[in-house]
Amino acid sequence: MNPYYPTLFSPCKIGNVVIKNRICKAPQTTGLSHMDGTVSSRLVRCYEDLARGEVGMIIVEYAYVDRKCSKSASNQLGICDDEYIVGLGWLADTIKNLDCVPCIQIEHCGRQRFLGPPMKSASSNPWPLMYERYGKAAIPEELTIEEIDQLVEDFGKAAWRAKTAGFQVVEIHGAHGYLITNFLSPFTNQRRDWYGGSRENRFRFLEQVFKRCKEYVGEDFPIIVRLSGTDYEPGGMTIEDTIYYAKRLEELGCAAIDVSGGDHHQMIHQVTPMQLSRGHNVWAAEAIKKEVGIPVFATGSITQPDYAEEILASGKADFISMGRPLLADPYWAKKAMEGHAEDISPCIRCNEGCLDRGNHLGKSINCTMNPTLGFEDALAIRPAETPKKVAVVGGGPAGLKAADTAALRGHEVTLFEKRALGGYLHEASYPEFKADIRDALKYLVTQVNKHGVKVVEKEAALEDLKGFDAVIVAAGTTPAGLRVPGADRPEVSIAVDALRPDGIRPTGEIVVIGGGLIGVETAIQFSRTEGNHVTIIEMLPRIMNGCSDCDHIVYTDWIREKNIRVCTCARVTEIGEEGVTFEAGGRRQTVPADHVFLATGMKPCGGLYEQLCAEGVKAYIVGDCQTPGKIYDAIHSGYKAGLKV
Repeated sequence: MNPYYPTLFSPCKIGNVVIKNRICKAPQTTGLSHMDGTVSSRLVRCYEDLARGEVGMIIVEYAYVDRKCSKSASNQLGICDDEYIVGLGWLADTIKNLDCVPCIQIEHCGRQRFLGPPMKSASSNPWPLMYERYGKAAIPEELTIEEIDQLVEDFGKAAWRAKTAGFQVVEIHGAHGYLITNFLSPFTNQRRDWYGGSRENRFRFLEQVFKRCKEYVGEDFPIIVRLSGTDYEPGGMTIEDTIYYAKRLEELGCAAIDVSGGDHHQMIHQVTPMQLSRGHNVWAAEAIKKEVGIPVFATGSITQPDYAEEILASGKADFISMGRPLLADPYWAKKAMEGHAEDISPCIRCNEGCLDRGNHLGKSINCTMNPTLGFEDALAIRPAETPKKVAVVGGGPAGLKAADTAALRGHEVTLFEKRALGGYLHEASYPEFKADIRDALKYLVTQVNKHGVKVVEKEAALEDLKGFDAVIVAAGTTPAGLRVPGADRPEVSIAVDALRPDGIRPTGEIVVIGGGLIGVETAIQFSRTEGNHVTIIEMLPRIMNGCSDCDHIVYTDWIREKNIRVCTCARVTEIGEEGVTFEAGGRRQTVPADHVFLATGMKPCGGLYEQLCAEGVKAYIVGDCQTPGKIYDAIHSGYKAGLKV
């Protein structure tokens, strides 16, 4: 029995397959396959790391079942032809060789086809995002009975290929707004034949798919199904619907139910951002587990081992299925098993690398907290040929990551920071809806302390840096301010300075100048105090430029709920006793203001780097002091500098 997490690291069976622990890698697209969907060495290398990390089972990302319309995205894994078996066998054997059970998810994307037309679905109602992108061409064709029959066969053959390749379990993707969900949910199923209308009819396609897969792989081979507890759509699939589907699947011989939630239209419930609660869909797994006798997987923002253990020990689920946390740290399970949870690189649910800079751009997956994802060999930490004395100036995320990486390579590292380690991570994590960032802060500080980095609590000057072989400058930024009459009035403050435990707690009429990420989060934070009225003034045509898609969805809803006034295309001309005056649309307006907060951008502090270069010192510049950006940019640039030094 594991002394730290006894339930999490106890064995359990799926069908006749023994899983060594209760941790499964959830299926999640990587974009690491070849363009034709065949297995690449990068894909194998990525899953090899996950298997080495001691997860019990890996559910390999969704694989498309036909060559016509089931492929969703570029470089998606394929299982639509026998020629794919050899590569899939390479992948399955790699996972098995490391004492991990290989499973693969098979799917048809339905109306959620990022590649564009042609699209096929249960009915002809389009996915809004695709309609915005492709217009009428994104209206899916309603599948004919003959096409449905063919897809049932395609799913069955895909399951056979998976078994032949060496996978020990197959998962059918019936969640997240893909084709099977298009049939299951009344929101997307408007058919008037025996595949539409009642629950029984909406379930018929999945029933046929499941039965055909079983015929191809045999009764003893375990097949599991992923379902959305609900699609979170008005008039969509309810938990009662999903419980009915789960019970029917159990009757058909399903080995387990993998419970997620949402669809791509309601993506914040599928890839929950940090603004929403952790374990967002655990409630659905718990509800289903009460009604079925087969194992149930809980998933959705289960980021910490303590929470995973609690879910299992309390009987809410039998397995924990994790996606993003195992991208942030493929050795999550191994570290938890060995009692080193503090060394787990945390998923902060920013969706920056895995979605906004990856899948949403048609690129391979990456991660804010794990710069090596997809580049496990090229960006691996290797011992330095010649250990050096290295100085790092600045203890924000870039500096902390650079210092830790350089120390791991064997360098003698000294880190200069004039205030508490973490830099602006303290302000970024102050609102409760940004609490995940506190995990990143704690982790980064823990690692530099564990790896012998010497911390000097002062602002480094040129004189302090003599005698070092190399210097990494991570001096961060300073607020840009605002040059208008009245900007120096006592009621005017810098927004980022207010996001501190000891910061200003304003009441009354509040104006935030600047509608970027800092400005919007400042406005939302202050809008939560009863009686406050908040206005955002932004010079650009829209607010939240540069925000992630998920942040944009959540913040738009909150701005509406809190009645935050938003003024765009507005140029502030003066701050006075009557409030903030601005011009917009040819009109001059004044908004009353008891407090004004400036969120007008940040300026890089690159002066020290320029001085070092002028002195001929070997120097590197990283993070915001090079170009103001996000945590992603800071950590990635810091890591790469640590590799170079």
